[in-house]
Amino acid sequence: MRPVSTSRKKSVTSALQTVDEIFSAGGLVHARRSARGGQSRPVRLDRAMPDELTRPAPTPTVSANGVGLIQLSAWKSLPWLWHGFSTRLGGTSRAYCPVGAHGELNLGFTADDDRAAVIANRRLLAEAATGSADTSLISLRQCHSKLIAVAAGSREAPARGDGLMTAEAGILLAIQTADCIPVLVADRRLRVVAAFHAGWRGTVRRIVESGIGKMRVEFGCRPVDLVAAIGPGIGACCYAVGEEVRSSFESQFAYARDLFREVYDTDSVRIKYPMLFLTQRAPGHSPIGPNLHVDLIEANRRQLLDAGVPPTAIQVAGGCTSCRRDLFFSHRASKGHTGRMMSVIGIRP
Repeated sequence: MRPVSTSRKKSVTSALQTVDEIFSAGGLVHARRSARGGQSRPVRLDRAMPDELTRPAPTPTVSANGVGLIQLSAWKSLPWLWHGFSTRLGGTSRAYCPVGAHGELNLGFTADDDRAAVIANRRLLAEAATGSADTSLISLRQCHSKLIAVAAGSREAPARGDGLMTAEAGILLAIQTADCIPVLVADRRLRVVAAFHAGWRGTVRRIVESGIGKMRVEFGCRPVDLVAAIGPGIGACCYAVGEEVRSSFESQFAYARDLFREVYDTDSVRIKYPMLFLTQRAPGHSPIGPNLHVDLIEANRRQLLDAGVPPTAIQVAGGCTSCRRDLFFSHRASKGHTGRMMSVIGIRP
């Protein structure tokens, strides 16, 4: 093999410097190959037990009509603002409650529930949040997208999307969840409100970050004037995902590694009889072991920060929908047979 000349080395170095400058101008980094090309070094994630990642659930306030609603004490100081995160407490639905129970507050038009019961539950929620059961409730046909609609003038609900915003008083914007993360945002100066539905796909698509940008474009909102609340959703303690989810996050966020943990199973049988679950497979090839978990709540908090919302203006309500099935509906924990909660926000007339 002929040795590489000094002039050739200088030419290659100069070319790489030019590429680095182009990448830098676009906010990117040119990663050169290591000496062992074609091999990647696996990144070791932090490990945890589920109880180390659980956020305690707040105690809901039960309204006069029996609806259990979670509200933030700090937001109650804004007299013009309506808001709340529903629970499964109260209501008339019997599709998902135990035999003999009085009923639950399912707010989604699911296949197993009676439509009339859901309509009655939505009126109960509106009454608990605003004081009037006749307050218009606007929701979307959610599709795990980053589509965001503006509700103004007409009170007809937009067809599809995962974000709603308005400057119109007297209506409630509503986002349905049963594990996904609800995010409510309010502009204290301009009195503009928004609600976002963030599952893992919507989070990867930056639904919340895009939503703050749309508030700036549509209404002239300044991030420094915003307050945000992240409602109950499935926590990092329970949300096991596959490598495809991790790859999706890593392709979009430089801080993706901070969102994932390896979480050990707390199955009491495995803890008491570990020898029953030993295999002859090589380490790393057995299906038994820590699972990959993602923290969607932290992911959406990071998006609020990246959008310019002050850290002190962001509140996390707490509560894992999968852990607390007595308090919340959980699609994953119930294997799909479950109701829906609503997170609502509006401007008092």
